[in-house]
Amino acid sequence: MLAPKKTKYRKTQKGRRRKRNIATSRIGIAFGDYGLKAQSFGWVDSRQIEAARRAITHLLKRKGKMWIRIFPDKAVTAKGAEMPMGKGKGSVDRYVAVVRSGMILFEIAGVSKDEAKEAMKLAEYKLSIQCKFISK
Repeated sequence: MLAPKKTKYRKTQKGRRRKRNIATSRIGIAFGDYGLKAQSFGWVDSRQIEAARRAITHLLKRKGKMWIRIFPDKAVTAKGAEMPMGKGKGSVDRYVAVVRSGMILFEIAGVSKDEAKEAMKLAEYKLSIQCKFISK
């Protein structure tokens, strides 16, 4: 699963939600011919990214090339079950990628449009946000 090798700080704060969660970077197809674009704001877990990647590569059977445009670099902490309040912040549980609406999550090149659309549909099922298929 994806995780940063080294971070400046071990634990990150949640951050605040802004009124508009519209992406300003990674909004266009840069590498491939087809892409999966986020339609909503949310956190995508590293396990979800890996599951989507495996779904795409399984369907394409080593044809074409794929790019993952997001990386889980935000640490999310969790405390154990039935833990009393207080006693500090929990340990790092997982890493997530903060995805804003309009971001490109995955790109594919070297396959037909039908194959790319089917692969992106399977990948979308694995993610916790709404997405849509786009082409160059």
